[in-house]
Amino acid sequence: MTKGNDKKTDLRTIPGVGKATEQDLLALGYTCVEDLRGEDAEEIYTRDCILQNEKIDRCQLYVYRLAVYYAETENPDPDKLQWWKWKD
Repeated sequence: MTKGNDKKTDLRTIPGVGKATEQDLLALGYTCVEDLRGEDAEEIYTRDCILQNEKIDRCQLYVYRLAVYYAETENPDPDKLQWWKWKD
């Protein structure tokens, strides 16, 4: 996938990932779902906070947890495909 503001990626196939989160992931260097395999959601969240120069709402962390799970799981459990299921 090509990185860029107007380019389509498969990142929005991840439940809970909309246009804004897709852009955040692109800014962090993730251009497709496959890029998230083996990543640490806490680290993604921390890097995003640094990039945006602010403490982002923790709900974004939950979306990143879901995104990594989705990327790493061939047949994800439908019950785990809701970001709020990934709260602390």
